[in-house]
Amino acid sequence: MTKDLDPNTMHALLAFQKAEATDQIVYARMARFEKHDTHSAILTQIAHDEVEHYNTWKTYTGRDVSPDRLRAVWYSVLLMLFGYTFVLRLMERGEQGTAKAYAKLPTALPEVNEIIANELEHEDMLIGILDEERLQYVGAVVLGLNDALVELTGAVAGLTFALNSTRTVALAGIITGIAATLSMAASNYLAERANNNPHALKASVYTGVAYLITVVLLVTPYLLFPDDQYIGALVTMLATVVIIIMLFNFYVSVAQKKPFWSRFGKMCAISLGVALISFLIGLVAKVLLGVDV
Repeated sequence: MTKDLDPNTMHALLAFQKAEATDQIVYARMARFEKHDTHSAILTQIAHDEVEHYNTWKTYTGRDVSPDRLRAVWYSVLLMLFGYTFVLRLMERGEQGTAKAYAKLPTALPEVNEIIANELEHEDMLIGILDEERLQYVGAVVLGLNDALVELTGAVAGLTFALNSTRTVALAGIITGIAATLSMAASNYLAERANNNPHALKASVYTGVAYLITVVLLVTPYLLFPDDQYIGALVTMLATVVIIIMLFNFYVSVAQKKPFWSRFGKMCAISLGVALISFLIGLVAKVLLGVDV
């Protein structure tokens, strides 16, 4: 059948074969790790359908196509880091894009409409199983992450020019960060208990862990830079703040279908704005108090 295909259609079908082979690996891998039997069966069925699609296009191209191993590994890494809901949301986007791409194929290919319907069915099946514990505690994570970014960024920025020493700032940041972590986790626990949340302890743990991880990431530059290179440490810390905000908002935008740029812009403006104000306060306080470090 390859002689009946124009070069553009042949190229498209080969690309579809590669995508189907790759997605089959990812879905099968998720099915093996999924503890919920029904969800595992759904993922296994989708993986089987991807193989069927691959074989359908192979009857036209007459070729075997290797999967994109790097992409499959990348999805596996994302699965370990962010959980299956995040990966499934990405896969769901892929299913939507694949269905649109299939719609552009020549109508002379009789299997096109059937496969398009199957891809859209996959989308509905994926939406039906998107339920993961960590998404139920995104609010707790946001609380810990946002507070750590605002409070610690401001504190460390203010201390940087007040102390002029990366080691001293790191020490102050570690002490402040750990104390704030315990305080934030305890406060969130009491607030959740007041709201009769049966999972108050777990929510407070998510908040505390998010806060502590942020503390470690923000203090690390001050441990890596020489003692007198506090400006470099400050710039690196602020860059780390932006990266943390970007990654977190990307996760939420994919996993919960929230807008990315508006949330990213607001969090950056708040965190960096507080850092600037605290930085200026540190300079003024140093002069007014006559501190010479």
